[in-house]
Amino acid sequence: MHISSLEGRAVALWGWGREGRAAYAAIRAQLPAQPLTLLCTDAELAEAAALSDPLLACAAVADAVTLSGFDIIVRSPGISPYGDAARAAAARGTRFVGGSGLWFAGRAVAGGVAAGTVCVTGTKGKSTTTALLAHLLRTGGVRTALCGNIGLPLLALVDAAADAWAIELSSYQTRDVADSDVRPEVAVVTNLFPEHLDWHGSEQRYVDDKLSLITVARPRVAVLNAADPRLAALDTGDSEVRWFNRDDGWHMRGTWLWRGPVNVVDTAAAPLPGAHNRGNLCAVMSALEAMGHDAAALAPSVASFRPLPHRLQALGTRDGVAYVNDSISTTPYAALAALGVHAGARVALLVGGHDRGVDWLDFAQAMRTSAPLALVGIGLHGAAILSAVRDAGPPPNVALMAATDLPHAVSLARDALAGDGVVLLSPGAPSFGAYRDYTERGRHFAALAGADPDAIGAIPGLGIA
Repeated sequence: MHISSLEGRAVALWGWGREGRAAYAAIRAQLPAQPLTLLCTDAELAEAAALSDPLLACAAVADAVTLSGFDIIVRSPGISPYGDAARAAAARGTRFVGGSGLWFAGRAVAGGVAAGTVCVTGTKGKSTTTALLAHLLRTGGVRTALCGNIGLPLLALVDAAADAWAIELSSYQTRDVADSDVRPEVAVVTNLFPEHLDWHGSEQRYVDDKLSLITVARPRVAVLNAADPRLAALDTGDSEVRWFNRDDGWHMRGTWLWRGPVNVVDTAAAPLPGAHNRGNLCAVMSALEAMGHDAAALAPSVASFRPLPHRLQALGTRDGVAYVNDSISTTPYAALAALGVHAGARVALLVGGHDRGVDWLDFAQAMRTSAPLALVGIGLHGAAILSAVRDAGPPPNVALMAATDLPHAVSLARDALAGDGVVLLSPGAPSFGAYRDYTERGRHFAALAGADPDAIGAIPGLGIA
C-alpha cells in the first residue's frame, strides 16, 4: 500500500515512538490535507498536541470499537496485530499496515524488485550483520543507507536516495515487507530461535512471520545460514539461494574466513567477538556477492568496523573487575553465546527481565557443563531461571544468587568475583517493565559499572553515507 492510497480514507496512526513519528512526518509531507488520528498513551498526547496540527486528532483508547472505525491503521512495530482488539477490527475490514511496508510500496521497481535493497533479519545478529554490510559497502565506495530496526525508520528516509540500502527488520516488520508486493533484491536470515512469543502468540507464528521475508516477499536472492536446521529445510520458491556457513560458500575455520577452498583473511584481530559474530561476517560476504560486489576484496576492511553498543560491549575494568554490556541479549541462546565468548574467564552472568514465555530448559541444561562462576537472576523472571537451573541439576561450585533489581545484581556479582573476573550483563530477556528498552537497561548498567552512559550508546553510521 502506497502512502498516496491513504488519501480520503479514515486513517489512524497507532503508536508514537520513533516509527510512529516517522510515519506521521512521511504521510503529512505527501498528504498535507489528510485528516489523521493518533492512538497513543496519555503520556504521548501532550507531545502530539504540541505539533498544533488541526488535522491531527488524538485518542488514548485503542479498543476494538475504536480500531474498527478506521479504514487503515498504520501501526508501530511494537504493537501486535494479533491482539484481540486488532483481530476484531481486522475481521470488520480495518487494514493494518506498517511503516516498512509503506516504504517498500513506494520504491521505484524493475520487475517487482526494489533495486539495491538488502533486508536482514534473524533472531540473533541482525543488527551487527546490517551495520557490517553497510560498513563494507561504504569502504567500497557505495553510497549506502543504514536504516530500519537498527535505529532509523525507513520512512524517515522516504525521499532520500542511495545506491544500496542495508535494512534491519525485526520479526514485527518482516510481514509488513512481505505484504507490500515489492520484492527485496536480497534478504538475509542469520538464524532462528524462539523469541517474541508474547507479540506473535506462538512459536510457529513467530517462525512464519520471520520467514515471510523469504516465503512471501520472494527476494531475488535469499542468503541463508546452512547451519540452521529450519533454514536448511526452507522452501525458498523462485528465489536464488546463497548459503553461508557451508564449505562451498563463505565459512569460518577457526579465525580464518574462507570462500569455498580459498582462505581469504584472518579475522583474529577483527572487532567481532565470538563465533556467532564471525558467522555474521559470512552472511555479509554472501550478501555482497549476491549484490555483484567483490566480497573478497572488501573483506580486509572488517578491521575498521566499529562495533555496535549494547552488544558484548566492553565498558572497562575497575578494581580488577571487567564489565561487559550485552543488554541486547533477549533470548537464552544469546546469553549462552555471550558466555561462550568469555569461556575460561571468571564470569558472573546477570540474567532475567520480562518473561515472554520462552523455554529456558536448554540454557539450564547447558549450565551443567559451561556454567559461570556465579549466575545472578534479576527479579521474578531471574528467580524462575535460577529454579530452572536447579531443576536441571545444579552445576557444582556455581553460586546461584537472586537479585531484586539491576543495582543489586551488579553488587552481588562484584562481591562474588572478589576483584578478579567479568561482570557480564547478558540477560536473555527483554527489559520491559523495569526499563523502556534494552538501551536504557544498558545505559543503567554502564553507570553502575562506572562508565559514562552518554558515551557508550551511539550507533555508528546510521543514515546515508
